[in-house]
Amino acid sequence: MACVLLFSRILPFSHRLTRTSICLLSLFLSYVCYCALFPADTVMQKPGDPTPSCQRVLADGAKRRIQKSPSSCVLPLDARPSSDEASRPKTDQRPPSTLHVDTPSPPMGNLKFGNKKLPNAIIVGVKKGGTRAVLEFIRIHPDVRAAGTETHFFDRHYDRGLEWYRGLMPRTLESQLTMEKTPSYFVTKETPHRISAMSRDTKLIVVVRDPVTRAISDYTQTLSKTPDLPSFQDLAFRNQSLGIVDTSWNAIRIGLYALHLENWLRYFPLAQIHFVSGERLITDPAGELARVQDFLGLKRIVTDKHFYFNRTKGFPCLKKPESSGSPRCLGKSKGRTHVQIDRDAIEQLRDFYRPYNVKFYEMVGHDFKWE
Repeated sequence: MACVLLFSRILPFSHRLTRTSICLLSLFLSYVCYCALFPADTVMQKPGDPTPSCQRVLADGAKRRIQKSPSSCVLPLDARPSSDEASRPKTDQRPPSTLHVDTPSPPMGNLKFGNKKLPNAIIVGVKKGGTRAVLEFIRIHPDVRAAGTETHFFDRHYDRGLEWYRGLMPRTLESQLTMEKTPSYFVTKETPHRISAMSRDTKLIVVVRDPVTRAISDYTQTLSKTPDLPSFQDLAFRNQSLGIVDTSWNAIRIGLYALHLENWLRYFPLAQIHFVSGERLITDPAGELARVQDFLGLKRIVTDKHFYFNRTKGFPCLKKPESSGSPRCLGKSKGRTHVQIDRDAIEQLRDFYRPYNVKFYEMVGHDFKWE
């Protein structure tokens, strides 16, 4: 009716307008009448839906645009359906595919899988025993991820806290083990208690070697970095003529395995500590790795097909993967030729270590035959 009256008012003046003006005026008046008769908030609204599609205000103040219809409104928090109402089936509810949340998706290349976890197993020692070889060999296993460098958390950086330590670990899936290795842990007095405080279920791996050979290897490495180092005999003995060994020298002290193990057994049962023979790691790497995998509860995937013996280094290396052009051997510092030590000094050291070795064999229930 309002539209009819409006047209009747304008009609007497229509002779003054051009034909184009009349058409535009008619379109405009038609639009005004349409808007008056059909308000925007009633168009395309479903029966029984009290809330048109709108810009939803979330509890945290953030806004997400949900595109459902051309119109929009603000839905207050108290107008949201209750949990009971939300649980009732709605026959006229639109399928989820009609809802589009206008939030950007991260590119697939930036997605990171897995989480950083505290280690399930730690190679705690010993220096120059073969710890790097064990770590490189076991990390071939698809269910093992390991920190690449020695963290020294429990002996040097403990005050930084476990979250800092966790940040050094690689990302792992739920089914994978996290490992790290720091050989100095085995001879650090505070370390067993600290690891136990983190988790009493942590599995420990100790790579041991003839303590005399290990001491010479230790000295050889230090000499390569410090050429003006005193002779091996000067460092190893307080009085060589009397056979008095200087146990304050770290290269000698590390080889007192039985004394260090006593400290660990105060916090961990022996069954939770696995000992790898550094000698057999060279002659039978696959056999030693099989026992390591058993200890860690892993399927035996690392086998003899993964190794070959490098005669130049005198040490086993990993066969090259199909995607690599060369085999993987340990660094040039591994397998280096030892300095020559006087035979009498070696025999004196064997006499010194013998009672400690025997006690160690008894403690672990295995004879490593270091004679």
